[in-house]
Amino acid sequence: MSIKVEFDTNKFFLKRLNLPTRYYYFNDVENYIKLLSIGEGIFPKDKLKTIIKLKDSSCIFTTESATKVYPSTKEFGINNIQISMQNSNCEFINDELILFKNSKLIQLLKVKLDEKSTLFYGDILSQGRSFEHFDFSHMCTRNKFYINGELEYFENFEVSGDEIKNYLQRHQTNNSIFAKIYMKTNKNDSLLKTLNKEDFNSFTYSKSKQIVIGVLCENNMSKLKQKVKKVWDLYRNSLDRKEFNLGKL
Repeated sequence: MSIKVEFDTNKFFLKRLNLPTRYYYFNDVENYIKLLSIGEGIFPKDKLKTIIKLKDSSCIFTTESATKVYPSTKEFGINNIQISMQNSNCEFINDELILFKNSKLIQLLKVKLDEKSTLFYGDILSQGRSFEHFDFSHMCTRNKFYINGELEYFENFEVSGDEIKNYLQRHQTNNSIFAKIYMKTNKNDSLLKTLNKEDFNSFTYSKSKQIVIGVLCENNMSKLKQKVKKVWDLYRNSLDRKEFNLGKL
């Protein structure tokens, strides 16, 4: 199951589409693609691949709904996203990830961009279904960000549901829904100062200060998504872009 899309000078090209992957493309205001590449969800042995290539272009991407990961006794489901950009802007806002009890997931993200390109990428990890609370078995995440061919940031971790439960218990917090955000602008210093002024104090730089990275947490999904939307608005303001409506509640 895979999809590959390209934009060249803001012209859209569909390079690959393997069902049940689906997408919706809009260009009334800006290039905007809603992705539904998961059918009913990610099952054991599923391998999803999303490939995005932008040249002298800008596009907003989002998922149509939450990504559900189903239980597994042994095999992992794999979600692989690859983004490459040249003098472009990519904004990718994921809905929440819902890991069912005993599920196993490998999530891979590779972003390659040049110094002129800008990026907003956001992920959300929920507690699971309403009657479950971090009951998944295992999640592996490998996120790599390259700028001009040089590795700027590498995030590599593995976590179990029990480890998250223990973390929350140790810190005695009810904020158990998390969002991770990665941003690159040509004004990172100014963006980070603005985030701090707006009380988003959990953001920092990558090693060469070319990417701004932050974590948001809440005890309510609606409130967390409002925070993500606020940070996204600040990102777009830094690019002199107007607020954009994703068409979701």
